[in-house]
Order: sequence, then structure tokens, then C-alpha cells
Amino acid sequence: MTSAAGPSYTLIPNQKYRRSSRRSRQCCNISDTDSQSLSTLGYFQTLPLEIFQMVLNYLSVKDISMLCLVSKTITNRLINYISTSSGNRRLLLQDFHNLELPGKREGTHILEHYKSLGLLLKRCTLLLPTKDRLKYVHKVLSEVSCFKLNGCPSPLHCLGLQCYGMFLQILTAGWDELECHRVFNFLCELSNLPRKVQTVVSSKPGSARKLELRIRLYCRSVLLNHWIHRSDSAFWLTRILKPWPMVNQARLLYIIFGPVSSLDGQVVWQKMTEGPTDETSLKGLADAIKLLYDTEAREWTADDVISLVDELSVVPREWLMENNARLLILSGNNICFTFMASKAVNGRAVELARLMVFLTLVCEKDLYCMDWAVKMMQKVCKVFSAPGERNNFLQCVENAFAHMIMDMLQTVLAGDRDEEDSSFLNLFHLINAQANFHKEILYLTMTSTSNT
Repeated sequence: MTSAAGPSYTLIPNQKYRRSSRRSRQCCNISDTDSQSLSTLGYFQTLPLEIFQMVLNYLSVKDISMLCLVSKTITNRLINYISTSSGNRRLLLQDFHNLELPGKREGTHILEHYKSLGLLLKRCTLLLPTKDRLKYVHKVLSEVSCFKLNGCPSPLHCLGLQCYGMFLQILTAGWDELECHRVFNFLCELSNLPRKVQTVVSSKPGSARKLELRIRLYCRSVLLNHWIHRSDSAFWLTRILKPWPMVNQARLLYIIFGPVSSLDGQVVWQKMTEGPTDETSLKGLADAIKLLYDTEAREWTADDVISLVDELSVVPREWLMENNARLLILSGNNICFTFMASKAVNGRAVELARLMVFLTLVCEKDLYCMDWAVKMMQKVCKVFSAPGERNNFLQCVENAFAHMIMDMLQTVLAGDRDEEDSSFLNLFHLINAQANFHKEILYLTMTSTSNT
């Protein structure tokens, strides 16, 4: 019975099995397609585009920039979002004049926002050539008038150019020099910077005060202020200065870094020629000179920088020697020595001696150690090839002290005094400077004598 009855289960035909296999493979293909879509859009695939863009409004700009790293499909959706009116309003904040926001330090909030926006557009355009990236960025930012050189009616009270500079610093961080050259050329084309610079460097100083101010703010806020590494700052300052002859470079350097009025922010051209100035008025120029003298600024030789300092000292007319000496001290030992050594080599002993006297005067007034001036004179003396030349220089230094003291004494005796009695104070400082200078020389001489 058992063998006659056969098995108690039903055999499944092979044909049905094959048909089932085909359906299974079909389901697998559909699943693969779905997984590919999910890999590019994730759960956002289930959302309509409008809802996706509403979700973005709840994310920070930095979080949105992270989404650009997910896939090309997501990046395309983000680019569409940026071009929408809602995305434009959200991303292109223009409250550049309301600097005191609740709970925020002055201007910090909007600067951080444009820093994040720079990162967003950097990641959005990652796969594009530099030229196309710049065109896209310009298209996005072109409606922001405060980003333009002449765009804001109140540039001194506006954070627009600073935000633009912060944005560009983040956008271009890590780009090679060739790409940064293209960025500079692109900015020059947009702002018409070369023609505007040509106007101010070829005109009488101060005849285009408002344009001088706008060039200063644009160069500093957009191109120079936001870099972390000195090599980057040197690169951009070189791009600004190098297209021009040396005499124009000096004028442009003064416009960008020279002293300005505390009332209207405009360049004060007579500051260096009318009377002694302070460190604050010279610090920007000194820092710029040091930047160009550094080894990071490969396109500048020591001779270039010294020639630039020489040209600067007659902008707009010859400076008071005291201001020239103070600039050299602030520029650092290497620049100061190189400048003085060039005069020694060229046989300008009398001019060098007067400069030496003013270096001691600045040390006395600004409370620097006088032994620095003595050591600087020692180094300069070694530049002279013959003992006679060195002795002549030392004699010129003593003569310069004597002549300057007599000149100041005559001014005091003539009664030409102002409210601060500056002529008497200058005489007082100069006599003290001479005494302290010679005291350091005596200390040095007696120390070396006792050691022999």
C-alpha cells in the first residue's frame, strides 16, 4: 500500500521554478535601482522639491554645505535652492549696517554667516573649472551692492566688504597660485580696480579723497585682512603693488596703510611732513614693509623693498627725518640695517649720520633701549671698507648731534613756542638722547677694555 500510494507530497515543476526565479531577479533589479536613488537622495527622494527646500530653511548654512558632500544629485538640488527667492533671502543677508545684533558681538554674526556661505559655495562648485566657479559665485552675489567698490553710500559704517573678504578667503583657501591669479584678475575686472588706482596714483595726493578711501577699504577688507598665513597676505599685496612703477607703488602703499583722519577715515597726506608722528600712524606701513621683506614674498628682493622705503619717505613730500627713523625702527632690525648699509655703500655718510642721530632721538622719546642704537651703529661701521671712511662717519655723527642741538636751541631762544612747548621738549629729548647714547658707548668701551 505504501509503495503503490507513492509519496505524500507534490513535486513542483521545473518550469514554475524558473518563472519564479525571473520574477525574483526582476524584484532585485527594482531594489537596486531604488537603492541607487536612495544613495544619492536618501530619504529626501520621498519629498517634493518644495518640501525639500522648506527643510533646508531649518538647517544652518554650515549644515547645508555638508549636504553638498553627499552626492552630485543633492548638490544640484542645493544649487537650485540657492537660486530661488527664498534661498536668496535666507543666504544673502544684507544687514551690514546694523552692527549691534541682540546677544552678538559687533558684526560677528554676519561675518560668521558669510564665512559659512563661502564654504557652501566652495563645495557646491567643487567639480567646476575655476573660471566657471567664479562666474557662478558672481551670479549669486551680484545683487549685493555693498560688495562692490563703489556700492555702499556709507562704506566706513558698513561690514559689506569685510563679509565679502571673509567669503573669498574661505572660497579660495587651498587654491594654487595660478587659480588665485585668476581670482585677482576677475576681481579687478569686476571692480575696475586698475583704472581707479591709476586715477589716484597719477593725481595730486588728496585730490580724489573719496576714491582713495574706497580703494583703501576694498584692498584691505576684501584682499588683505582675512588671511591667516603671511605668505597669503604677501601674495595678495604683491598682486596689488607689482603692476605699478616703484613711485606709484609707494603712493599706493601709503593710500592703503598710511595714517587716516579719525573724523572721516580719509588719508592724511601731510602727517609725515608737518611734525613728528606716533607709532600708530606708522604701524600699518611698517607691517606691510616687513611682509614684503619676508622670504615668503618671493617676488621681492631686498633691494626692491629698500627702494620702496626710499620712495615712501618722499610721499607726498620729503618726510621729517624723525618719522623716517621711527618707520625704520618699527620695520625691524634687518630692514633698518639694510637701509642704512645701502647709504654707507653709496657714500652718503652725512645723510646716514643724521639718520643715526634721529634713531637715538626716537629711542629716547619712545623709551627703546639705547644700546640697540649703539649696536646698530657698530654693524653699520663694519660696512665701510676703509678705516678712514668709518672714522669720517663717526665724525659726521658727532657733527650732526652738535648742529641739531644748536638749531633747536636757536628756535627756543627765538621764542617760537606753541601751546605744548614742543621746541623746548625736542631740545630736552635730544640732549638726553646724546647723553644716553654716549653712556652706552662708554659702557661698551669699558667692558671690552676690562675683558682684554
